[in-house]
Amino acid sequence: MIAFIGSVFSPWYRWSGRKEPQNHCCINLVTTGREGRFTMTDRGRSALRQTRDTFEVGPSKVHWTGTELVIDVDEWGALPKLGKLKGRIVLTPESVTNAEVKLTPDAGHTWRPFAPMAKVEVNLAPGHSWTGHGYFDANFGTRALEEDFAFWTWGRFPLRDRTVCFYDAVRLDGTKVALAVQSDHAGVVREIETPPPLVKMKRTPWFVRRETRCDPGATPKGVFSLLEAPFYSRALMETTIDGEVSVGMHEALDLVRFRQPVIKPMLAVRVPRRAGWKFKD
Repeated sequence: MIAFIGSVFSPWYRWSGRKEPQNHCCINLVTTGREGRFTMTDRGRSALRQTRDTFEVGPSKVHWTGTELVIDVDEWGALPKLGKLKGRIVLTPESVTNAEVKLTPDAGHTWRPFAPMAKVEVNLAPGHSWTGHGYFDANFGTRALEEDFAFWTWGRFPLRDRTVCFYDAVRLDGTKVALAVQSDHAGVVREIETPPPLVKMKRTPWFVRRETRCDPGATPKGVFSLLEAPFYSRALMETTIDGEVSVGMHEALDLVRFRQPVIKPMLAVRVPRRAGWKFKD
């Protein structure tokens, strides 16, 4: 689940010139399985309401209670699987960090891992009810991703006593981001001075390149595909870190492909624009 102000993957936001991020906000959810849905409705300024602890986009809402992040979902699935996706997600952090990392030297893009270790409870209709480990972070930017980056890959892998996050990216100027951090149960975030090597993996069905970090001699592998697009991949990935096998969330993003004009009309089919909205209260 991703909440956007300035929906970075919305063709409508791109076509608008990216001048009004509040006029292109979105609650994006992806579920899998037989009743899986993809929801990413681009909504206008009238659909956005914010307070210190609450973020509303049309019929859906994200609220921080002080101890839990409660996400009330009321969205409509896009093609090819239409239909309602409605219910609640509750994320309970073990701790909340104040870590912040610059992804570009001028801080034009920053990353904040608010809660690297958390419990999540999901109750969404149709057919999604489970509990497990979760994660909550945020990315902030003053420019479009494709203006600064050619490619990036990210992974979050839970271990027995900590969670490890890898952020590897290639900027358009050829410089690289090679970030590896770990967070313990107390919320202490530390950079890993000598991370495992970056290992190439099998490309996706759309031939998006993928890579992640893994102990020398071990081989990372995909466990379950969650979302595949011509420029993007999200999957459960198995890797080995300090001798421990872990299955975590992994994504790869090819921003050279995303810049291609043909991608935007393709996205418009999956990302409908709904400019008007009136709150009932």
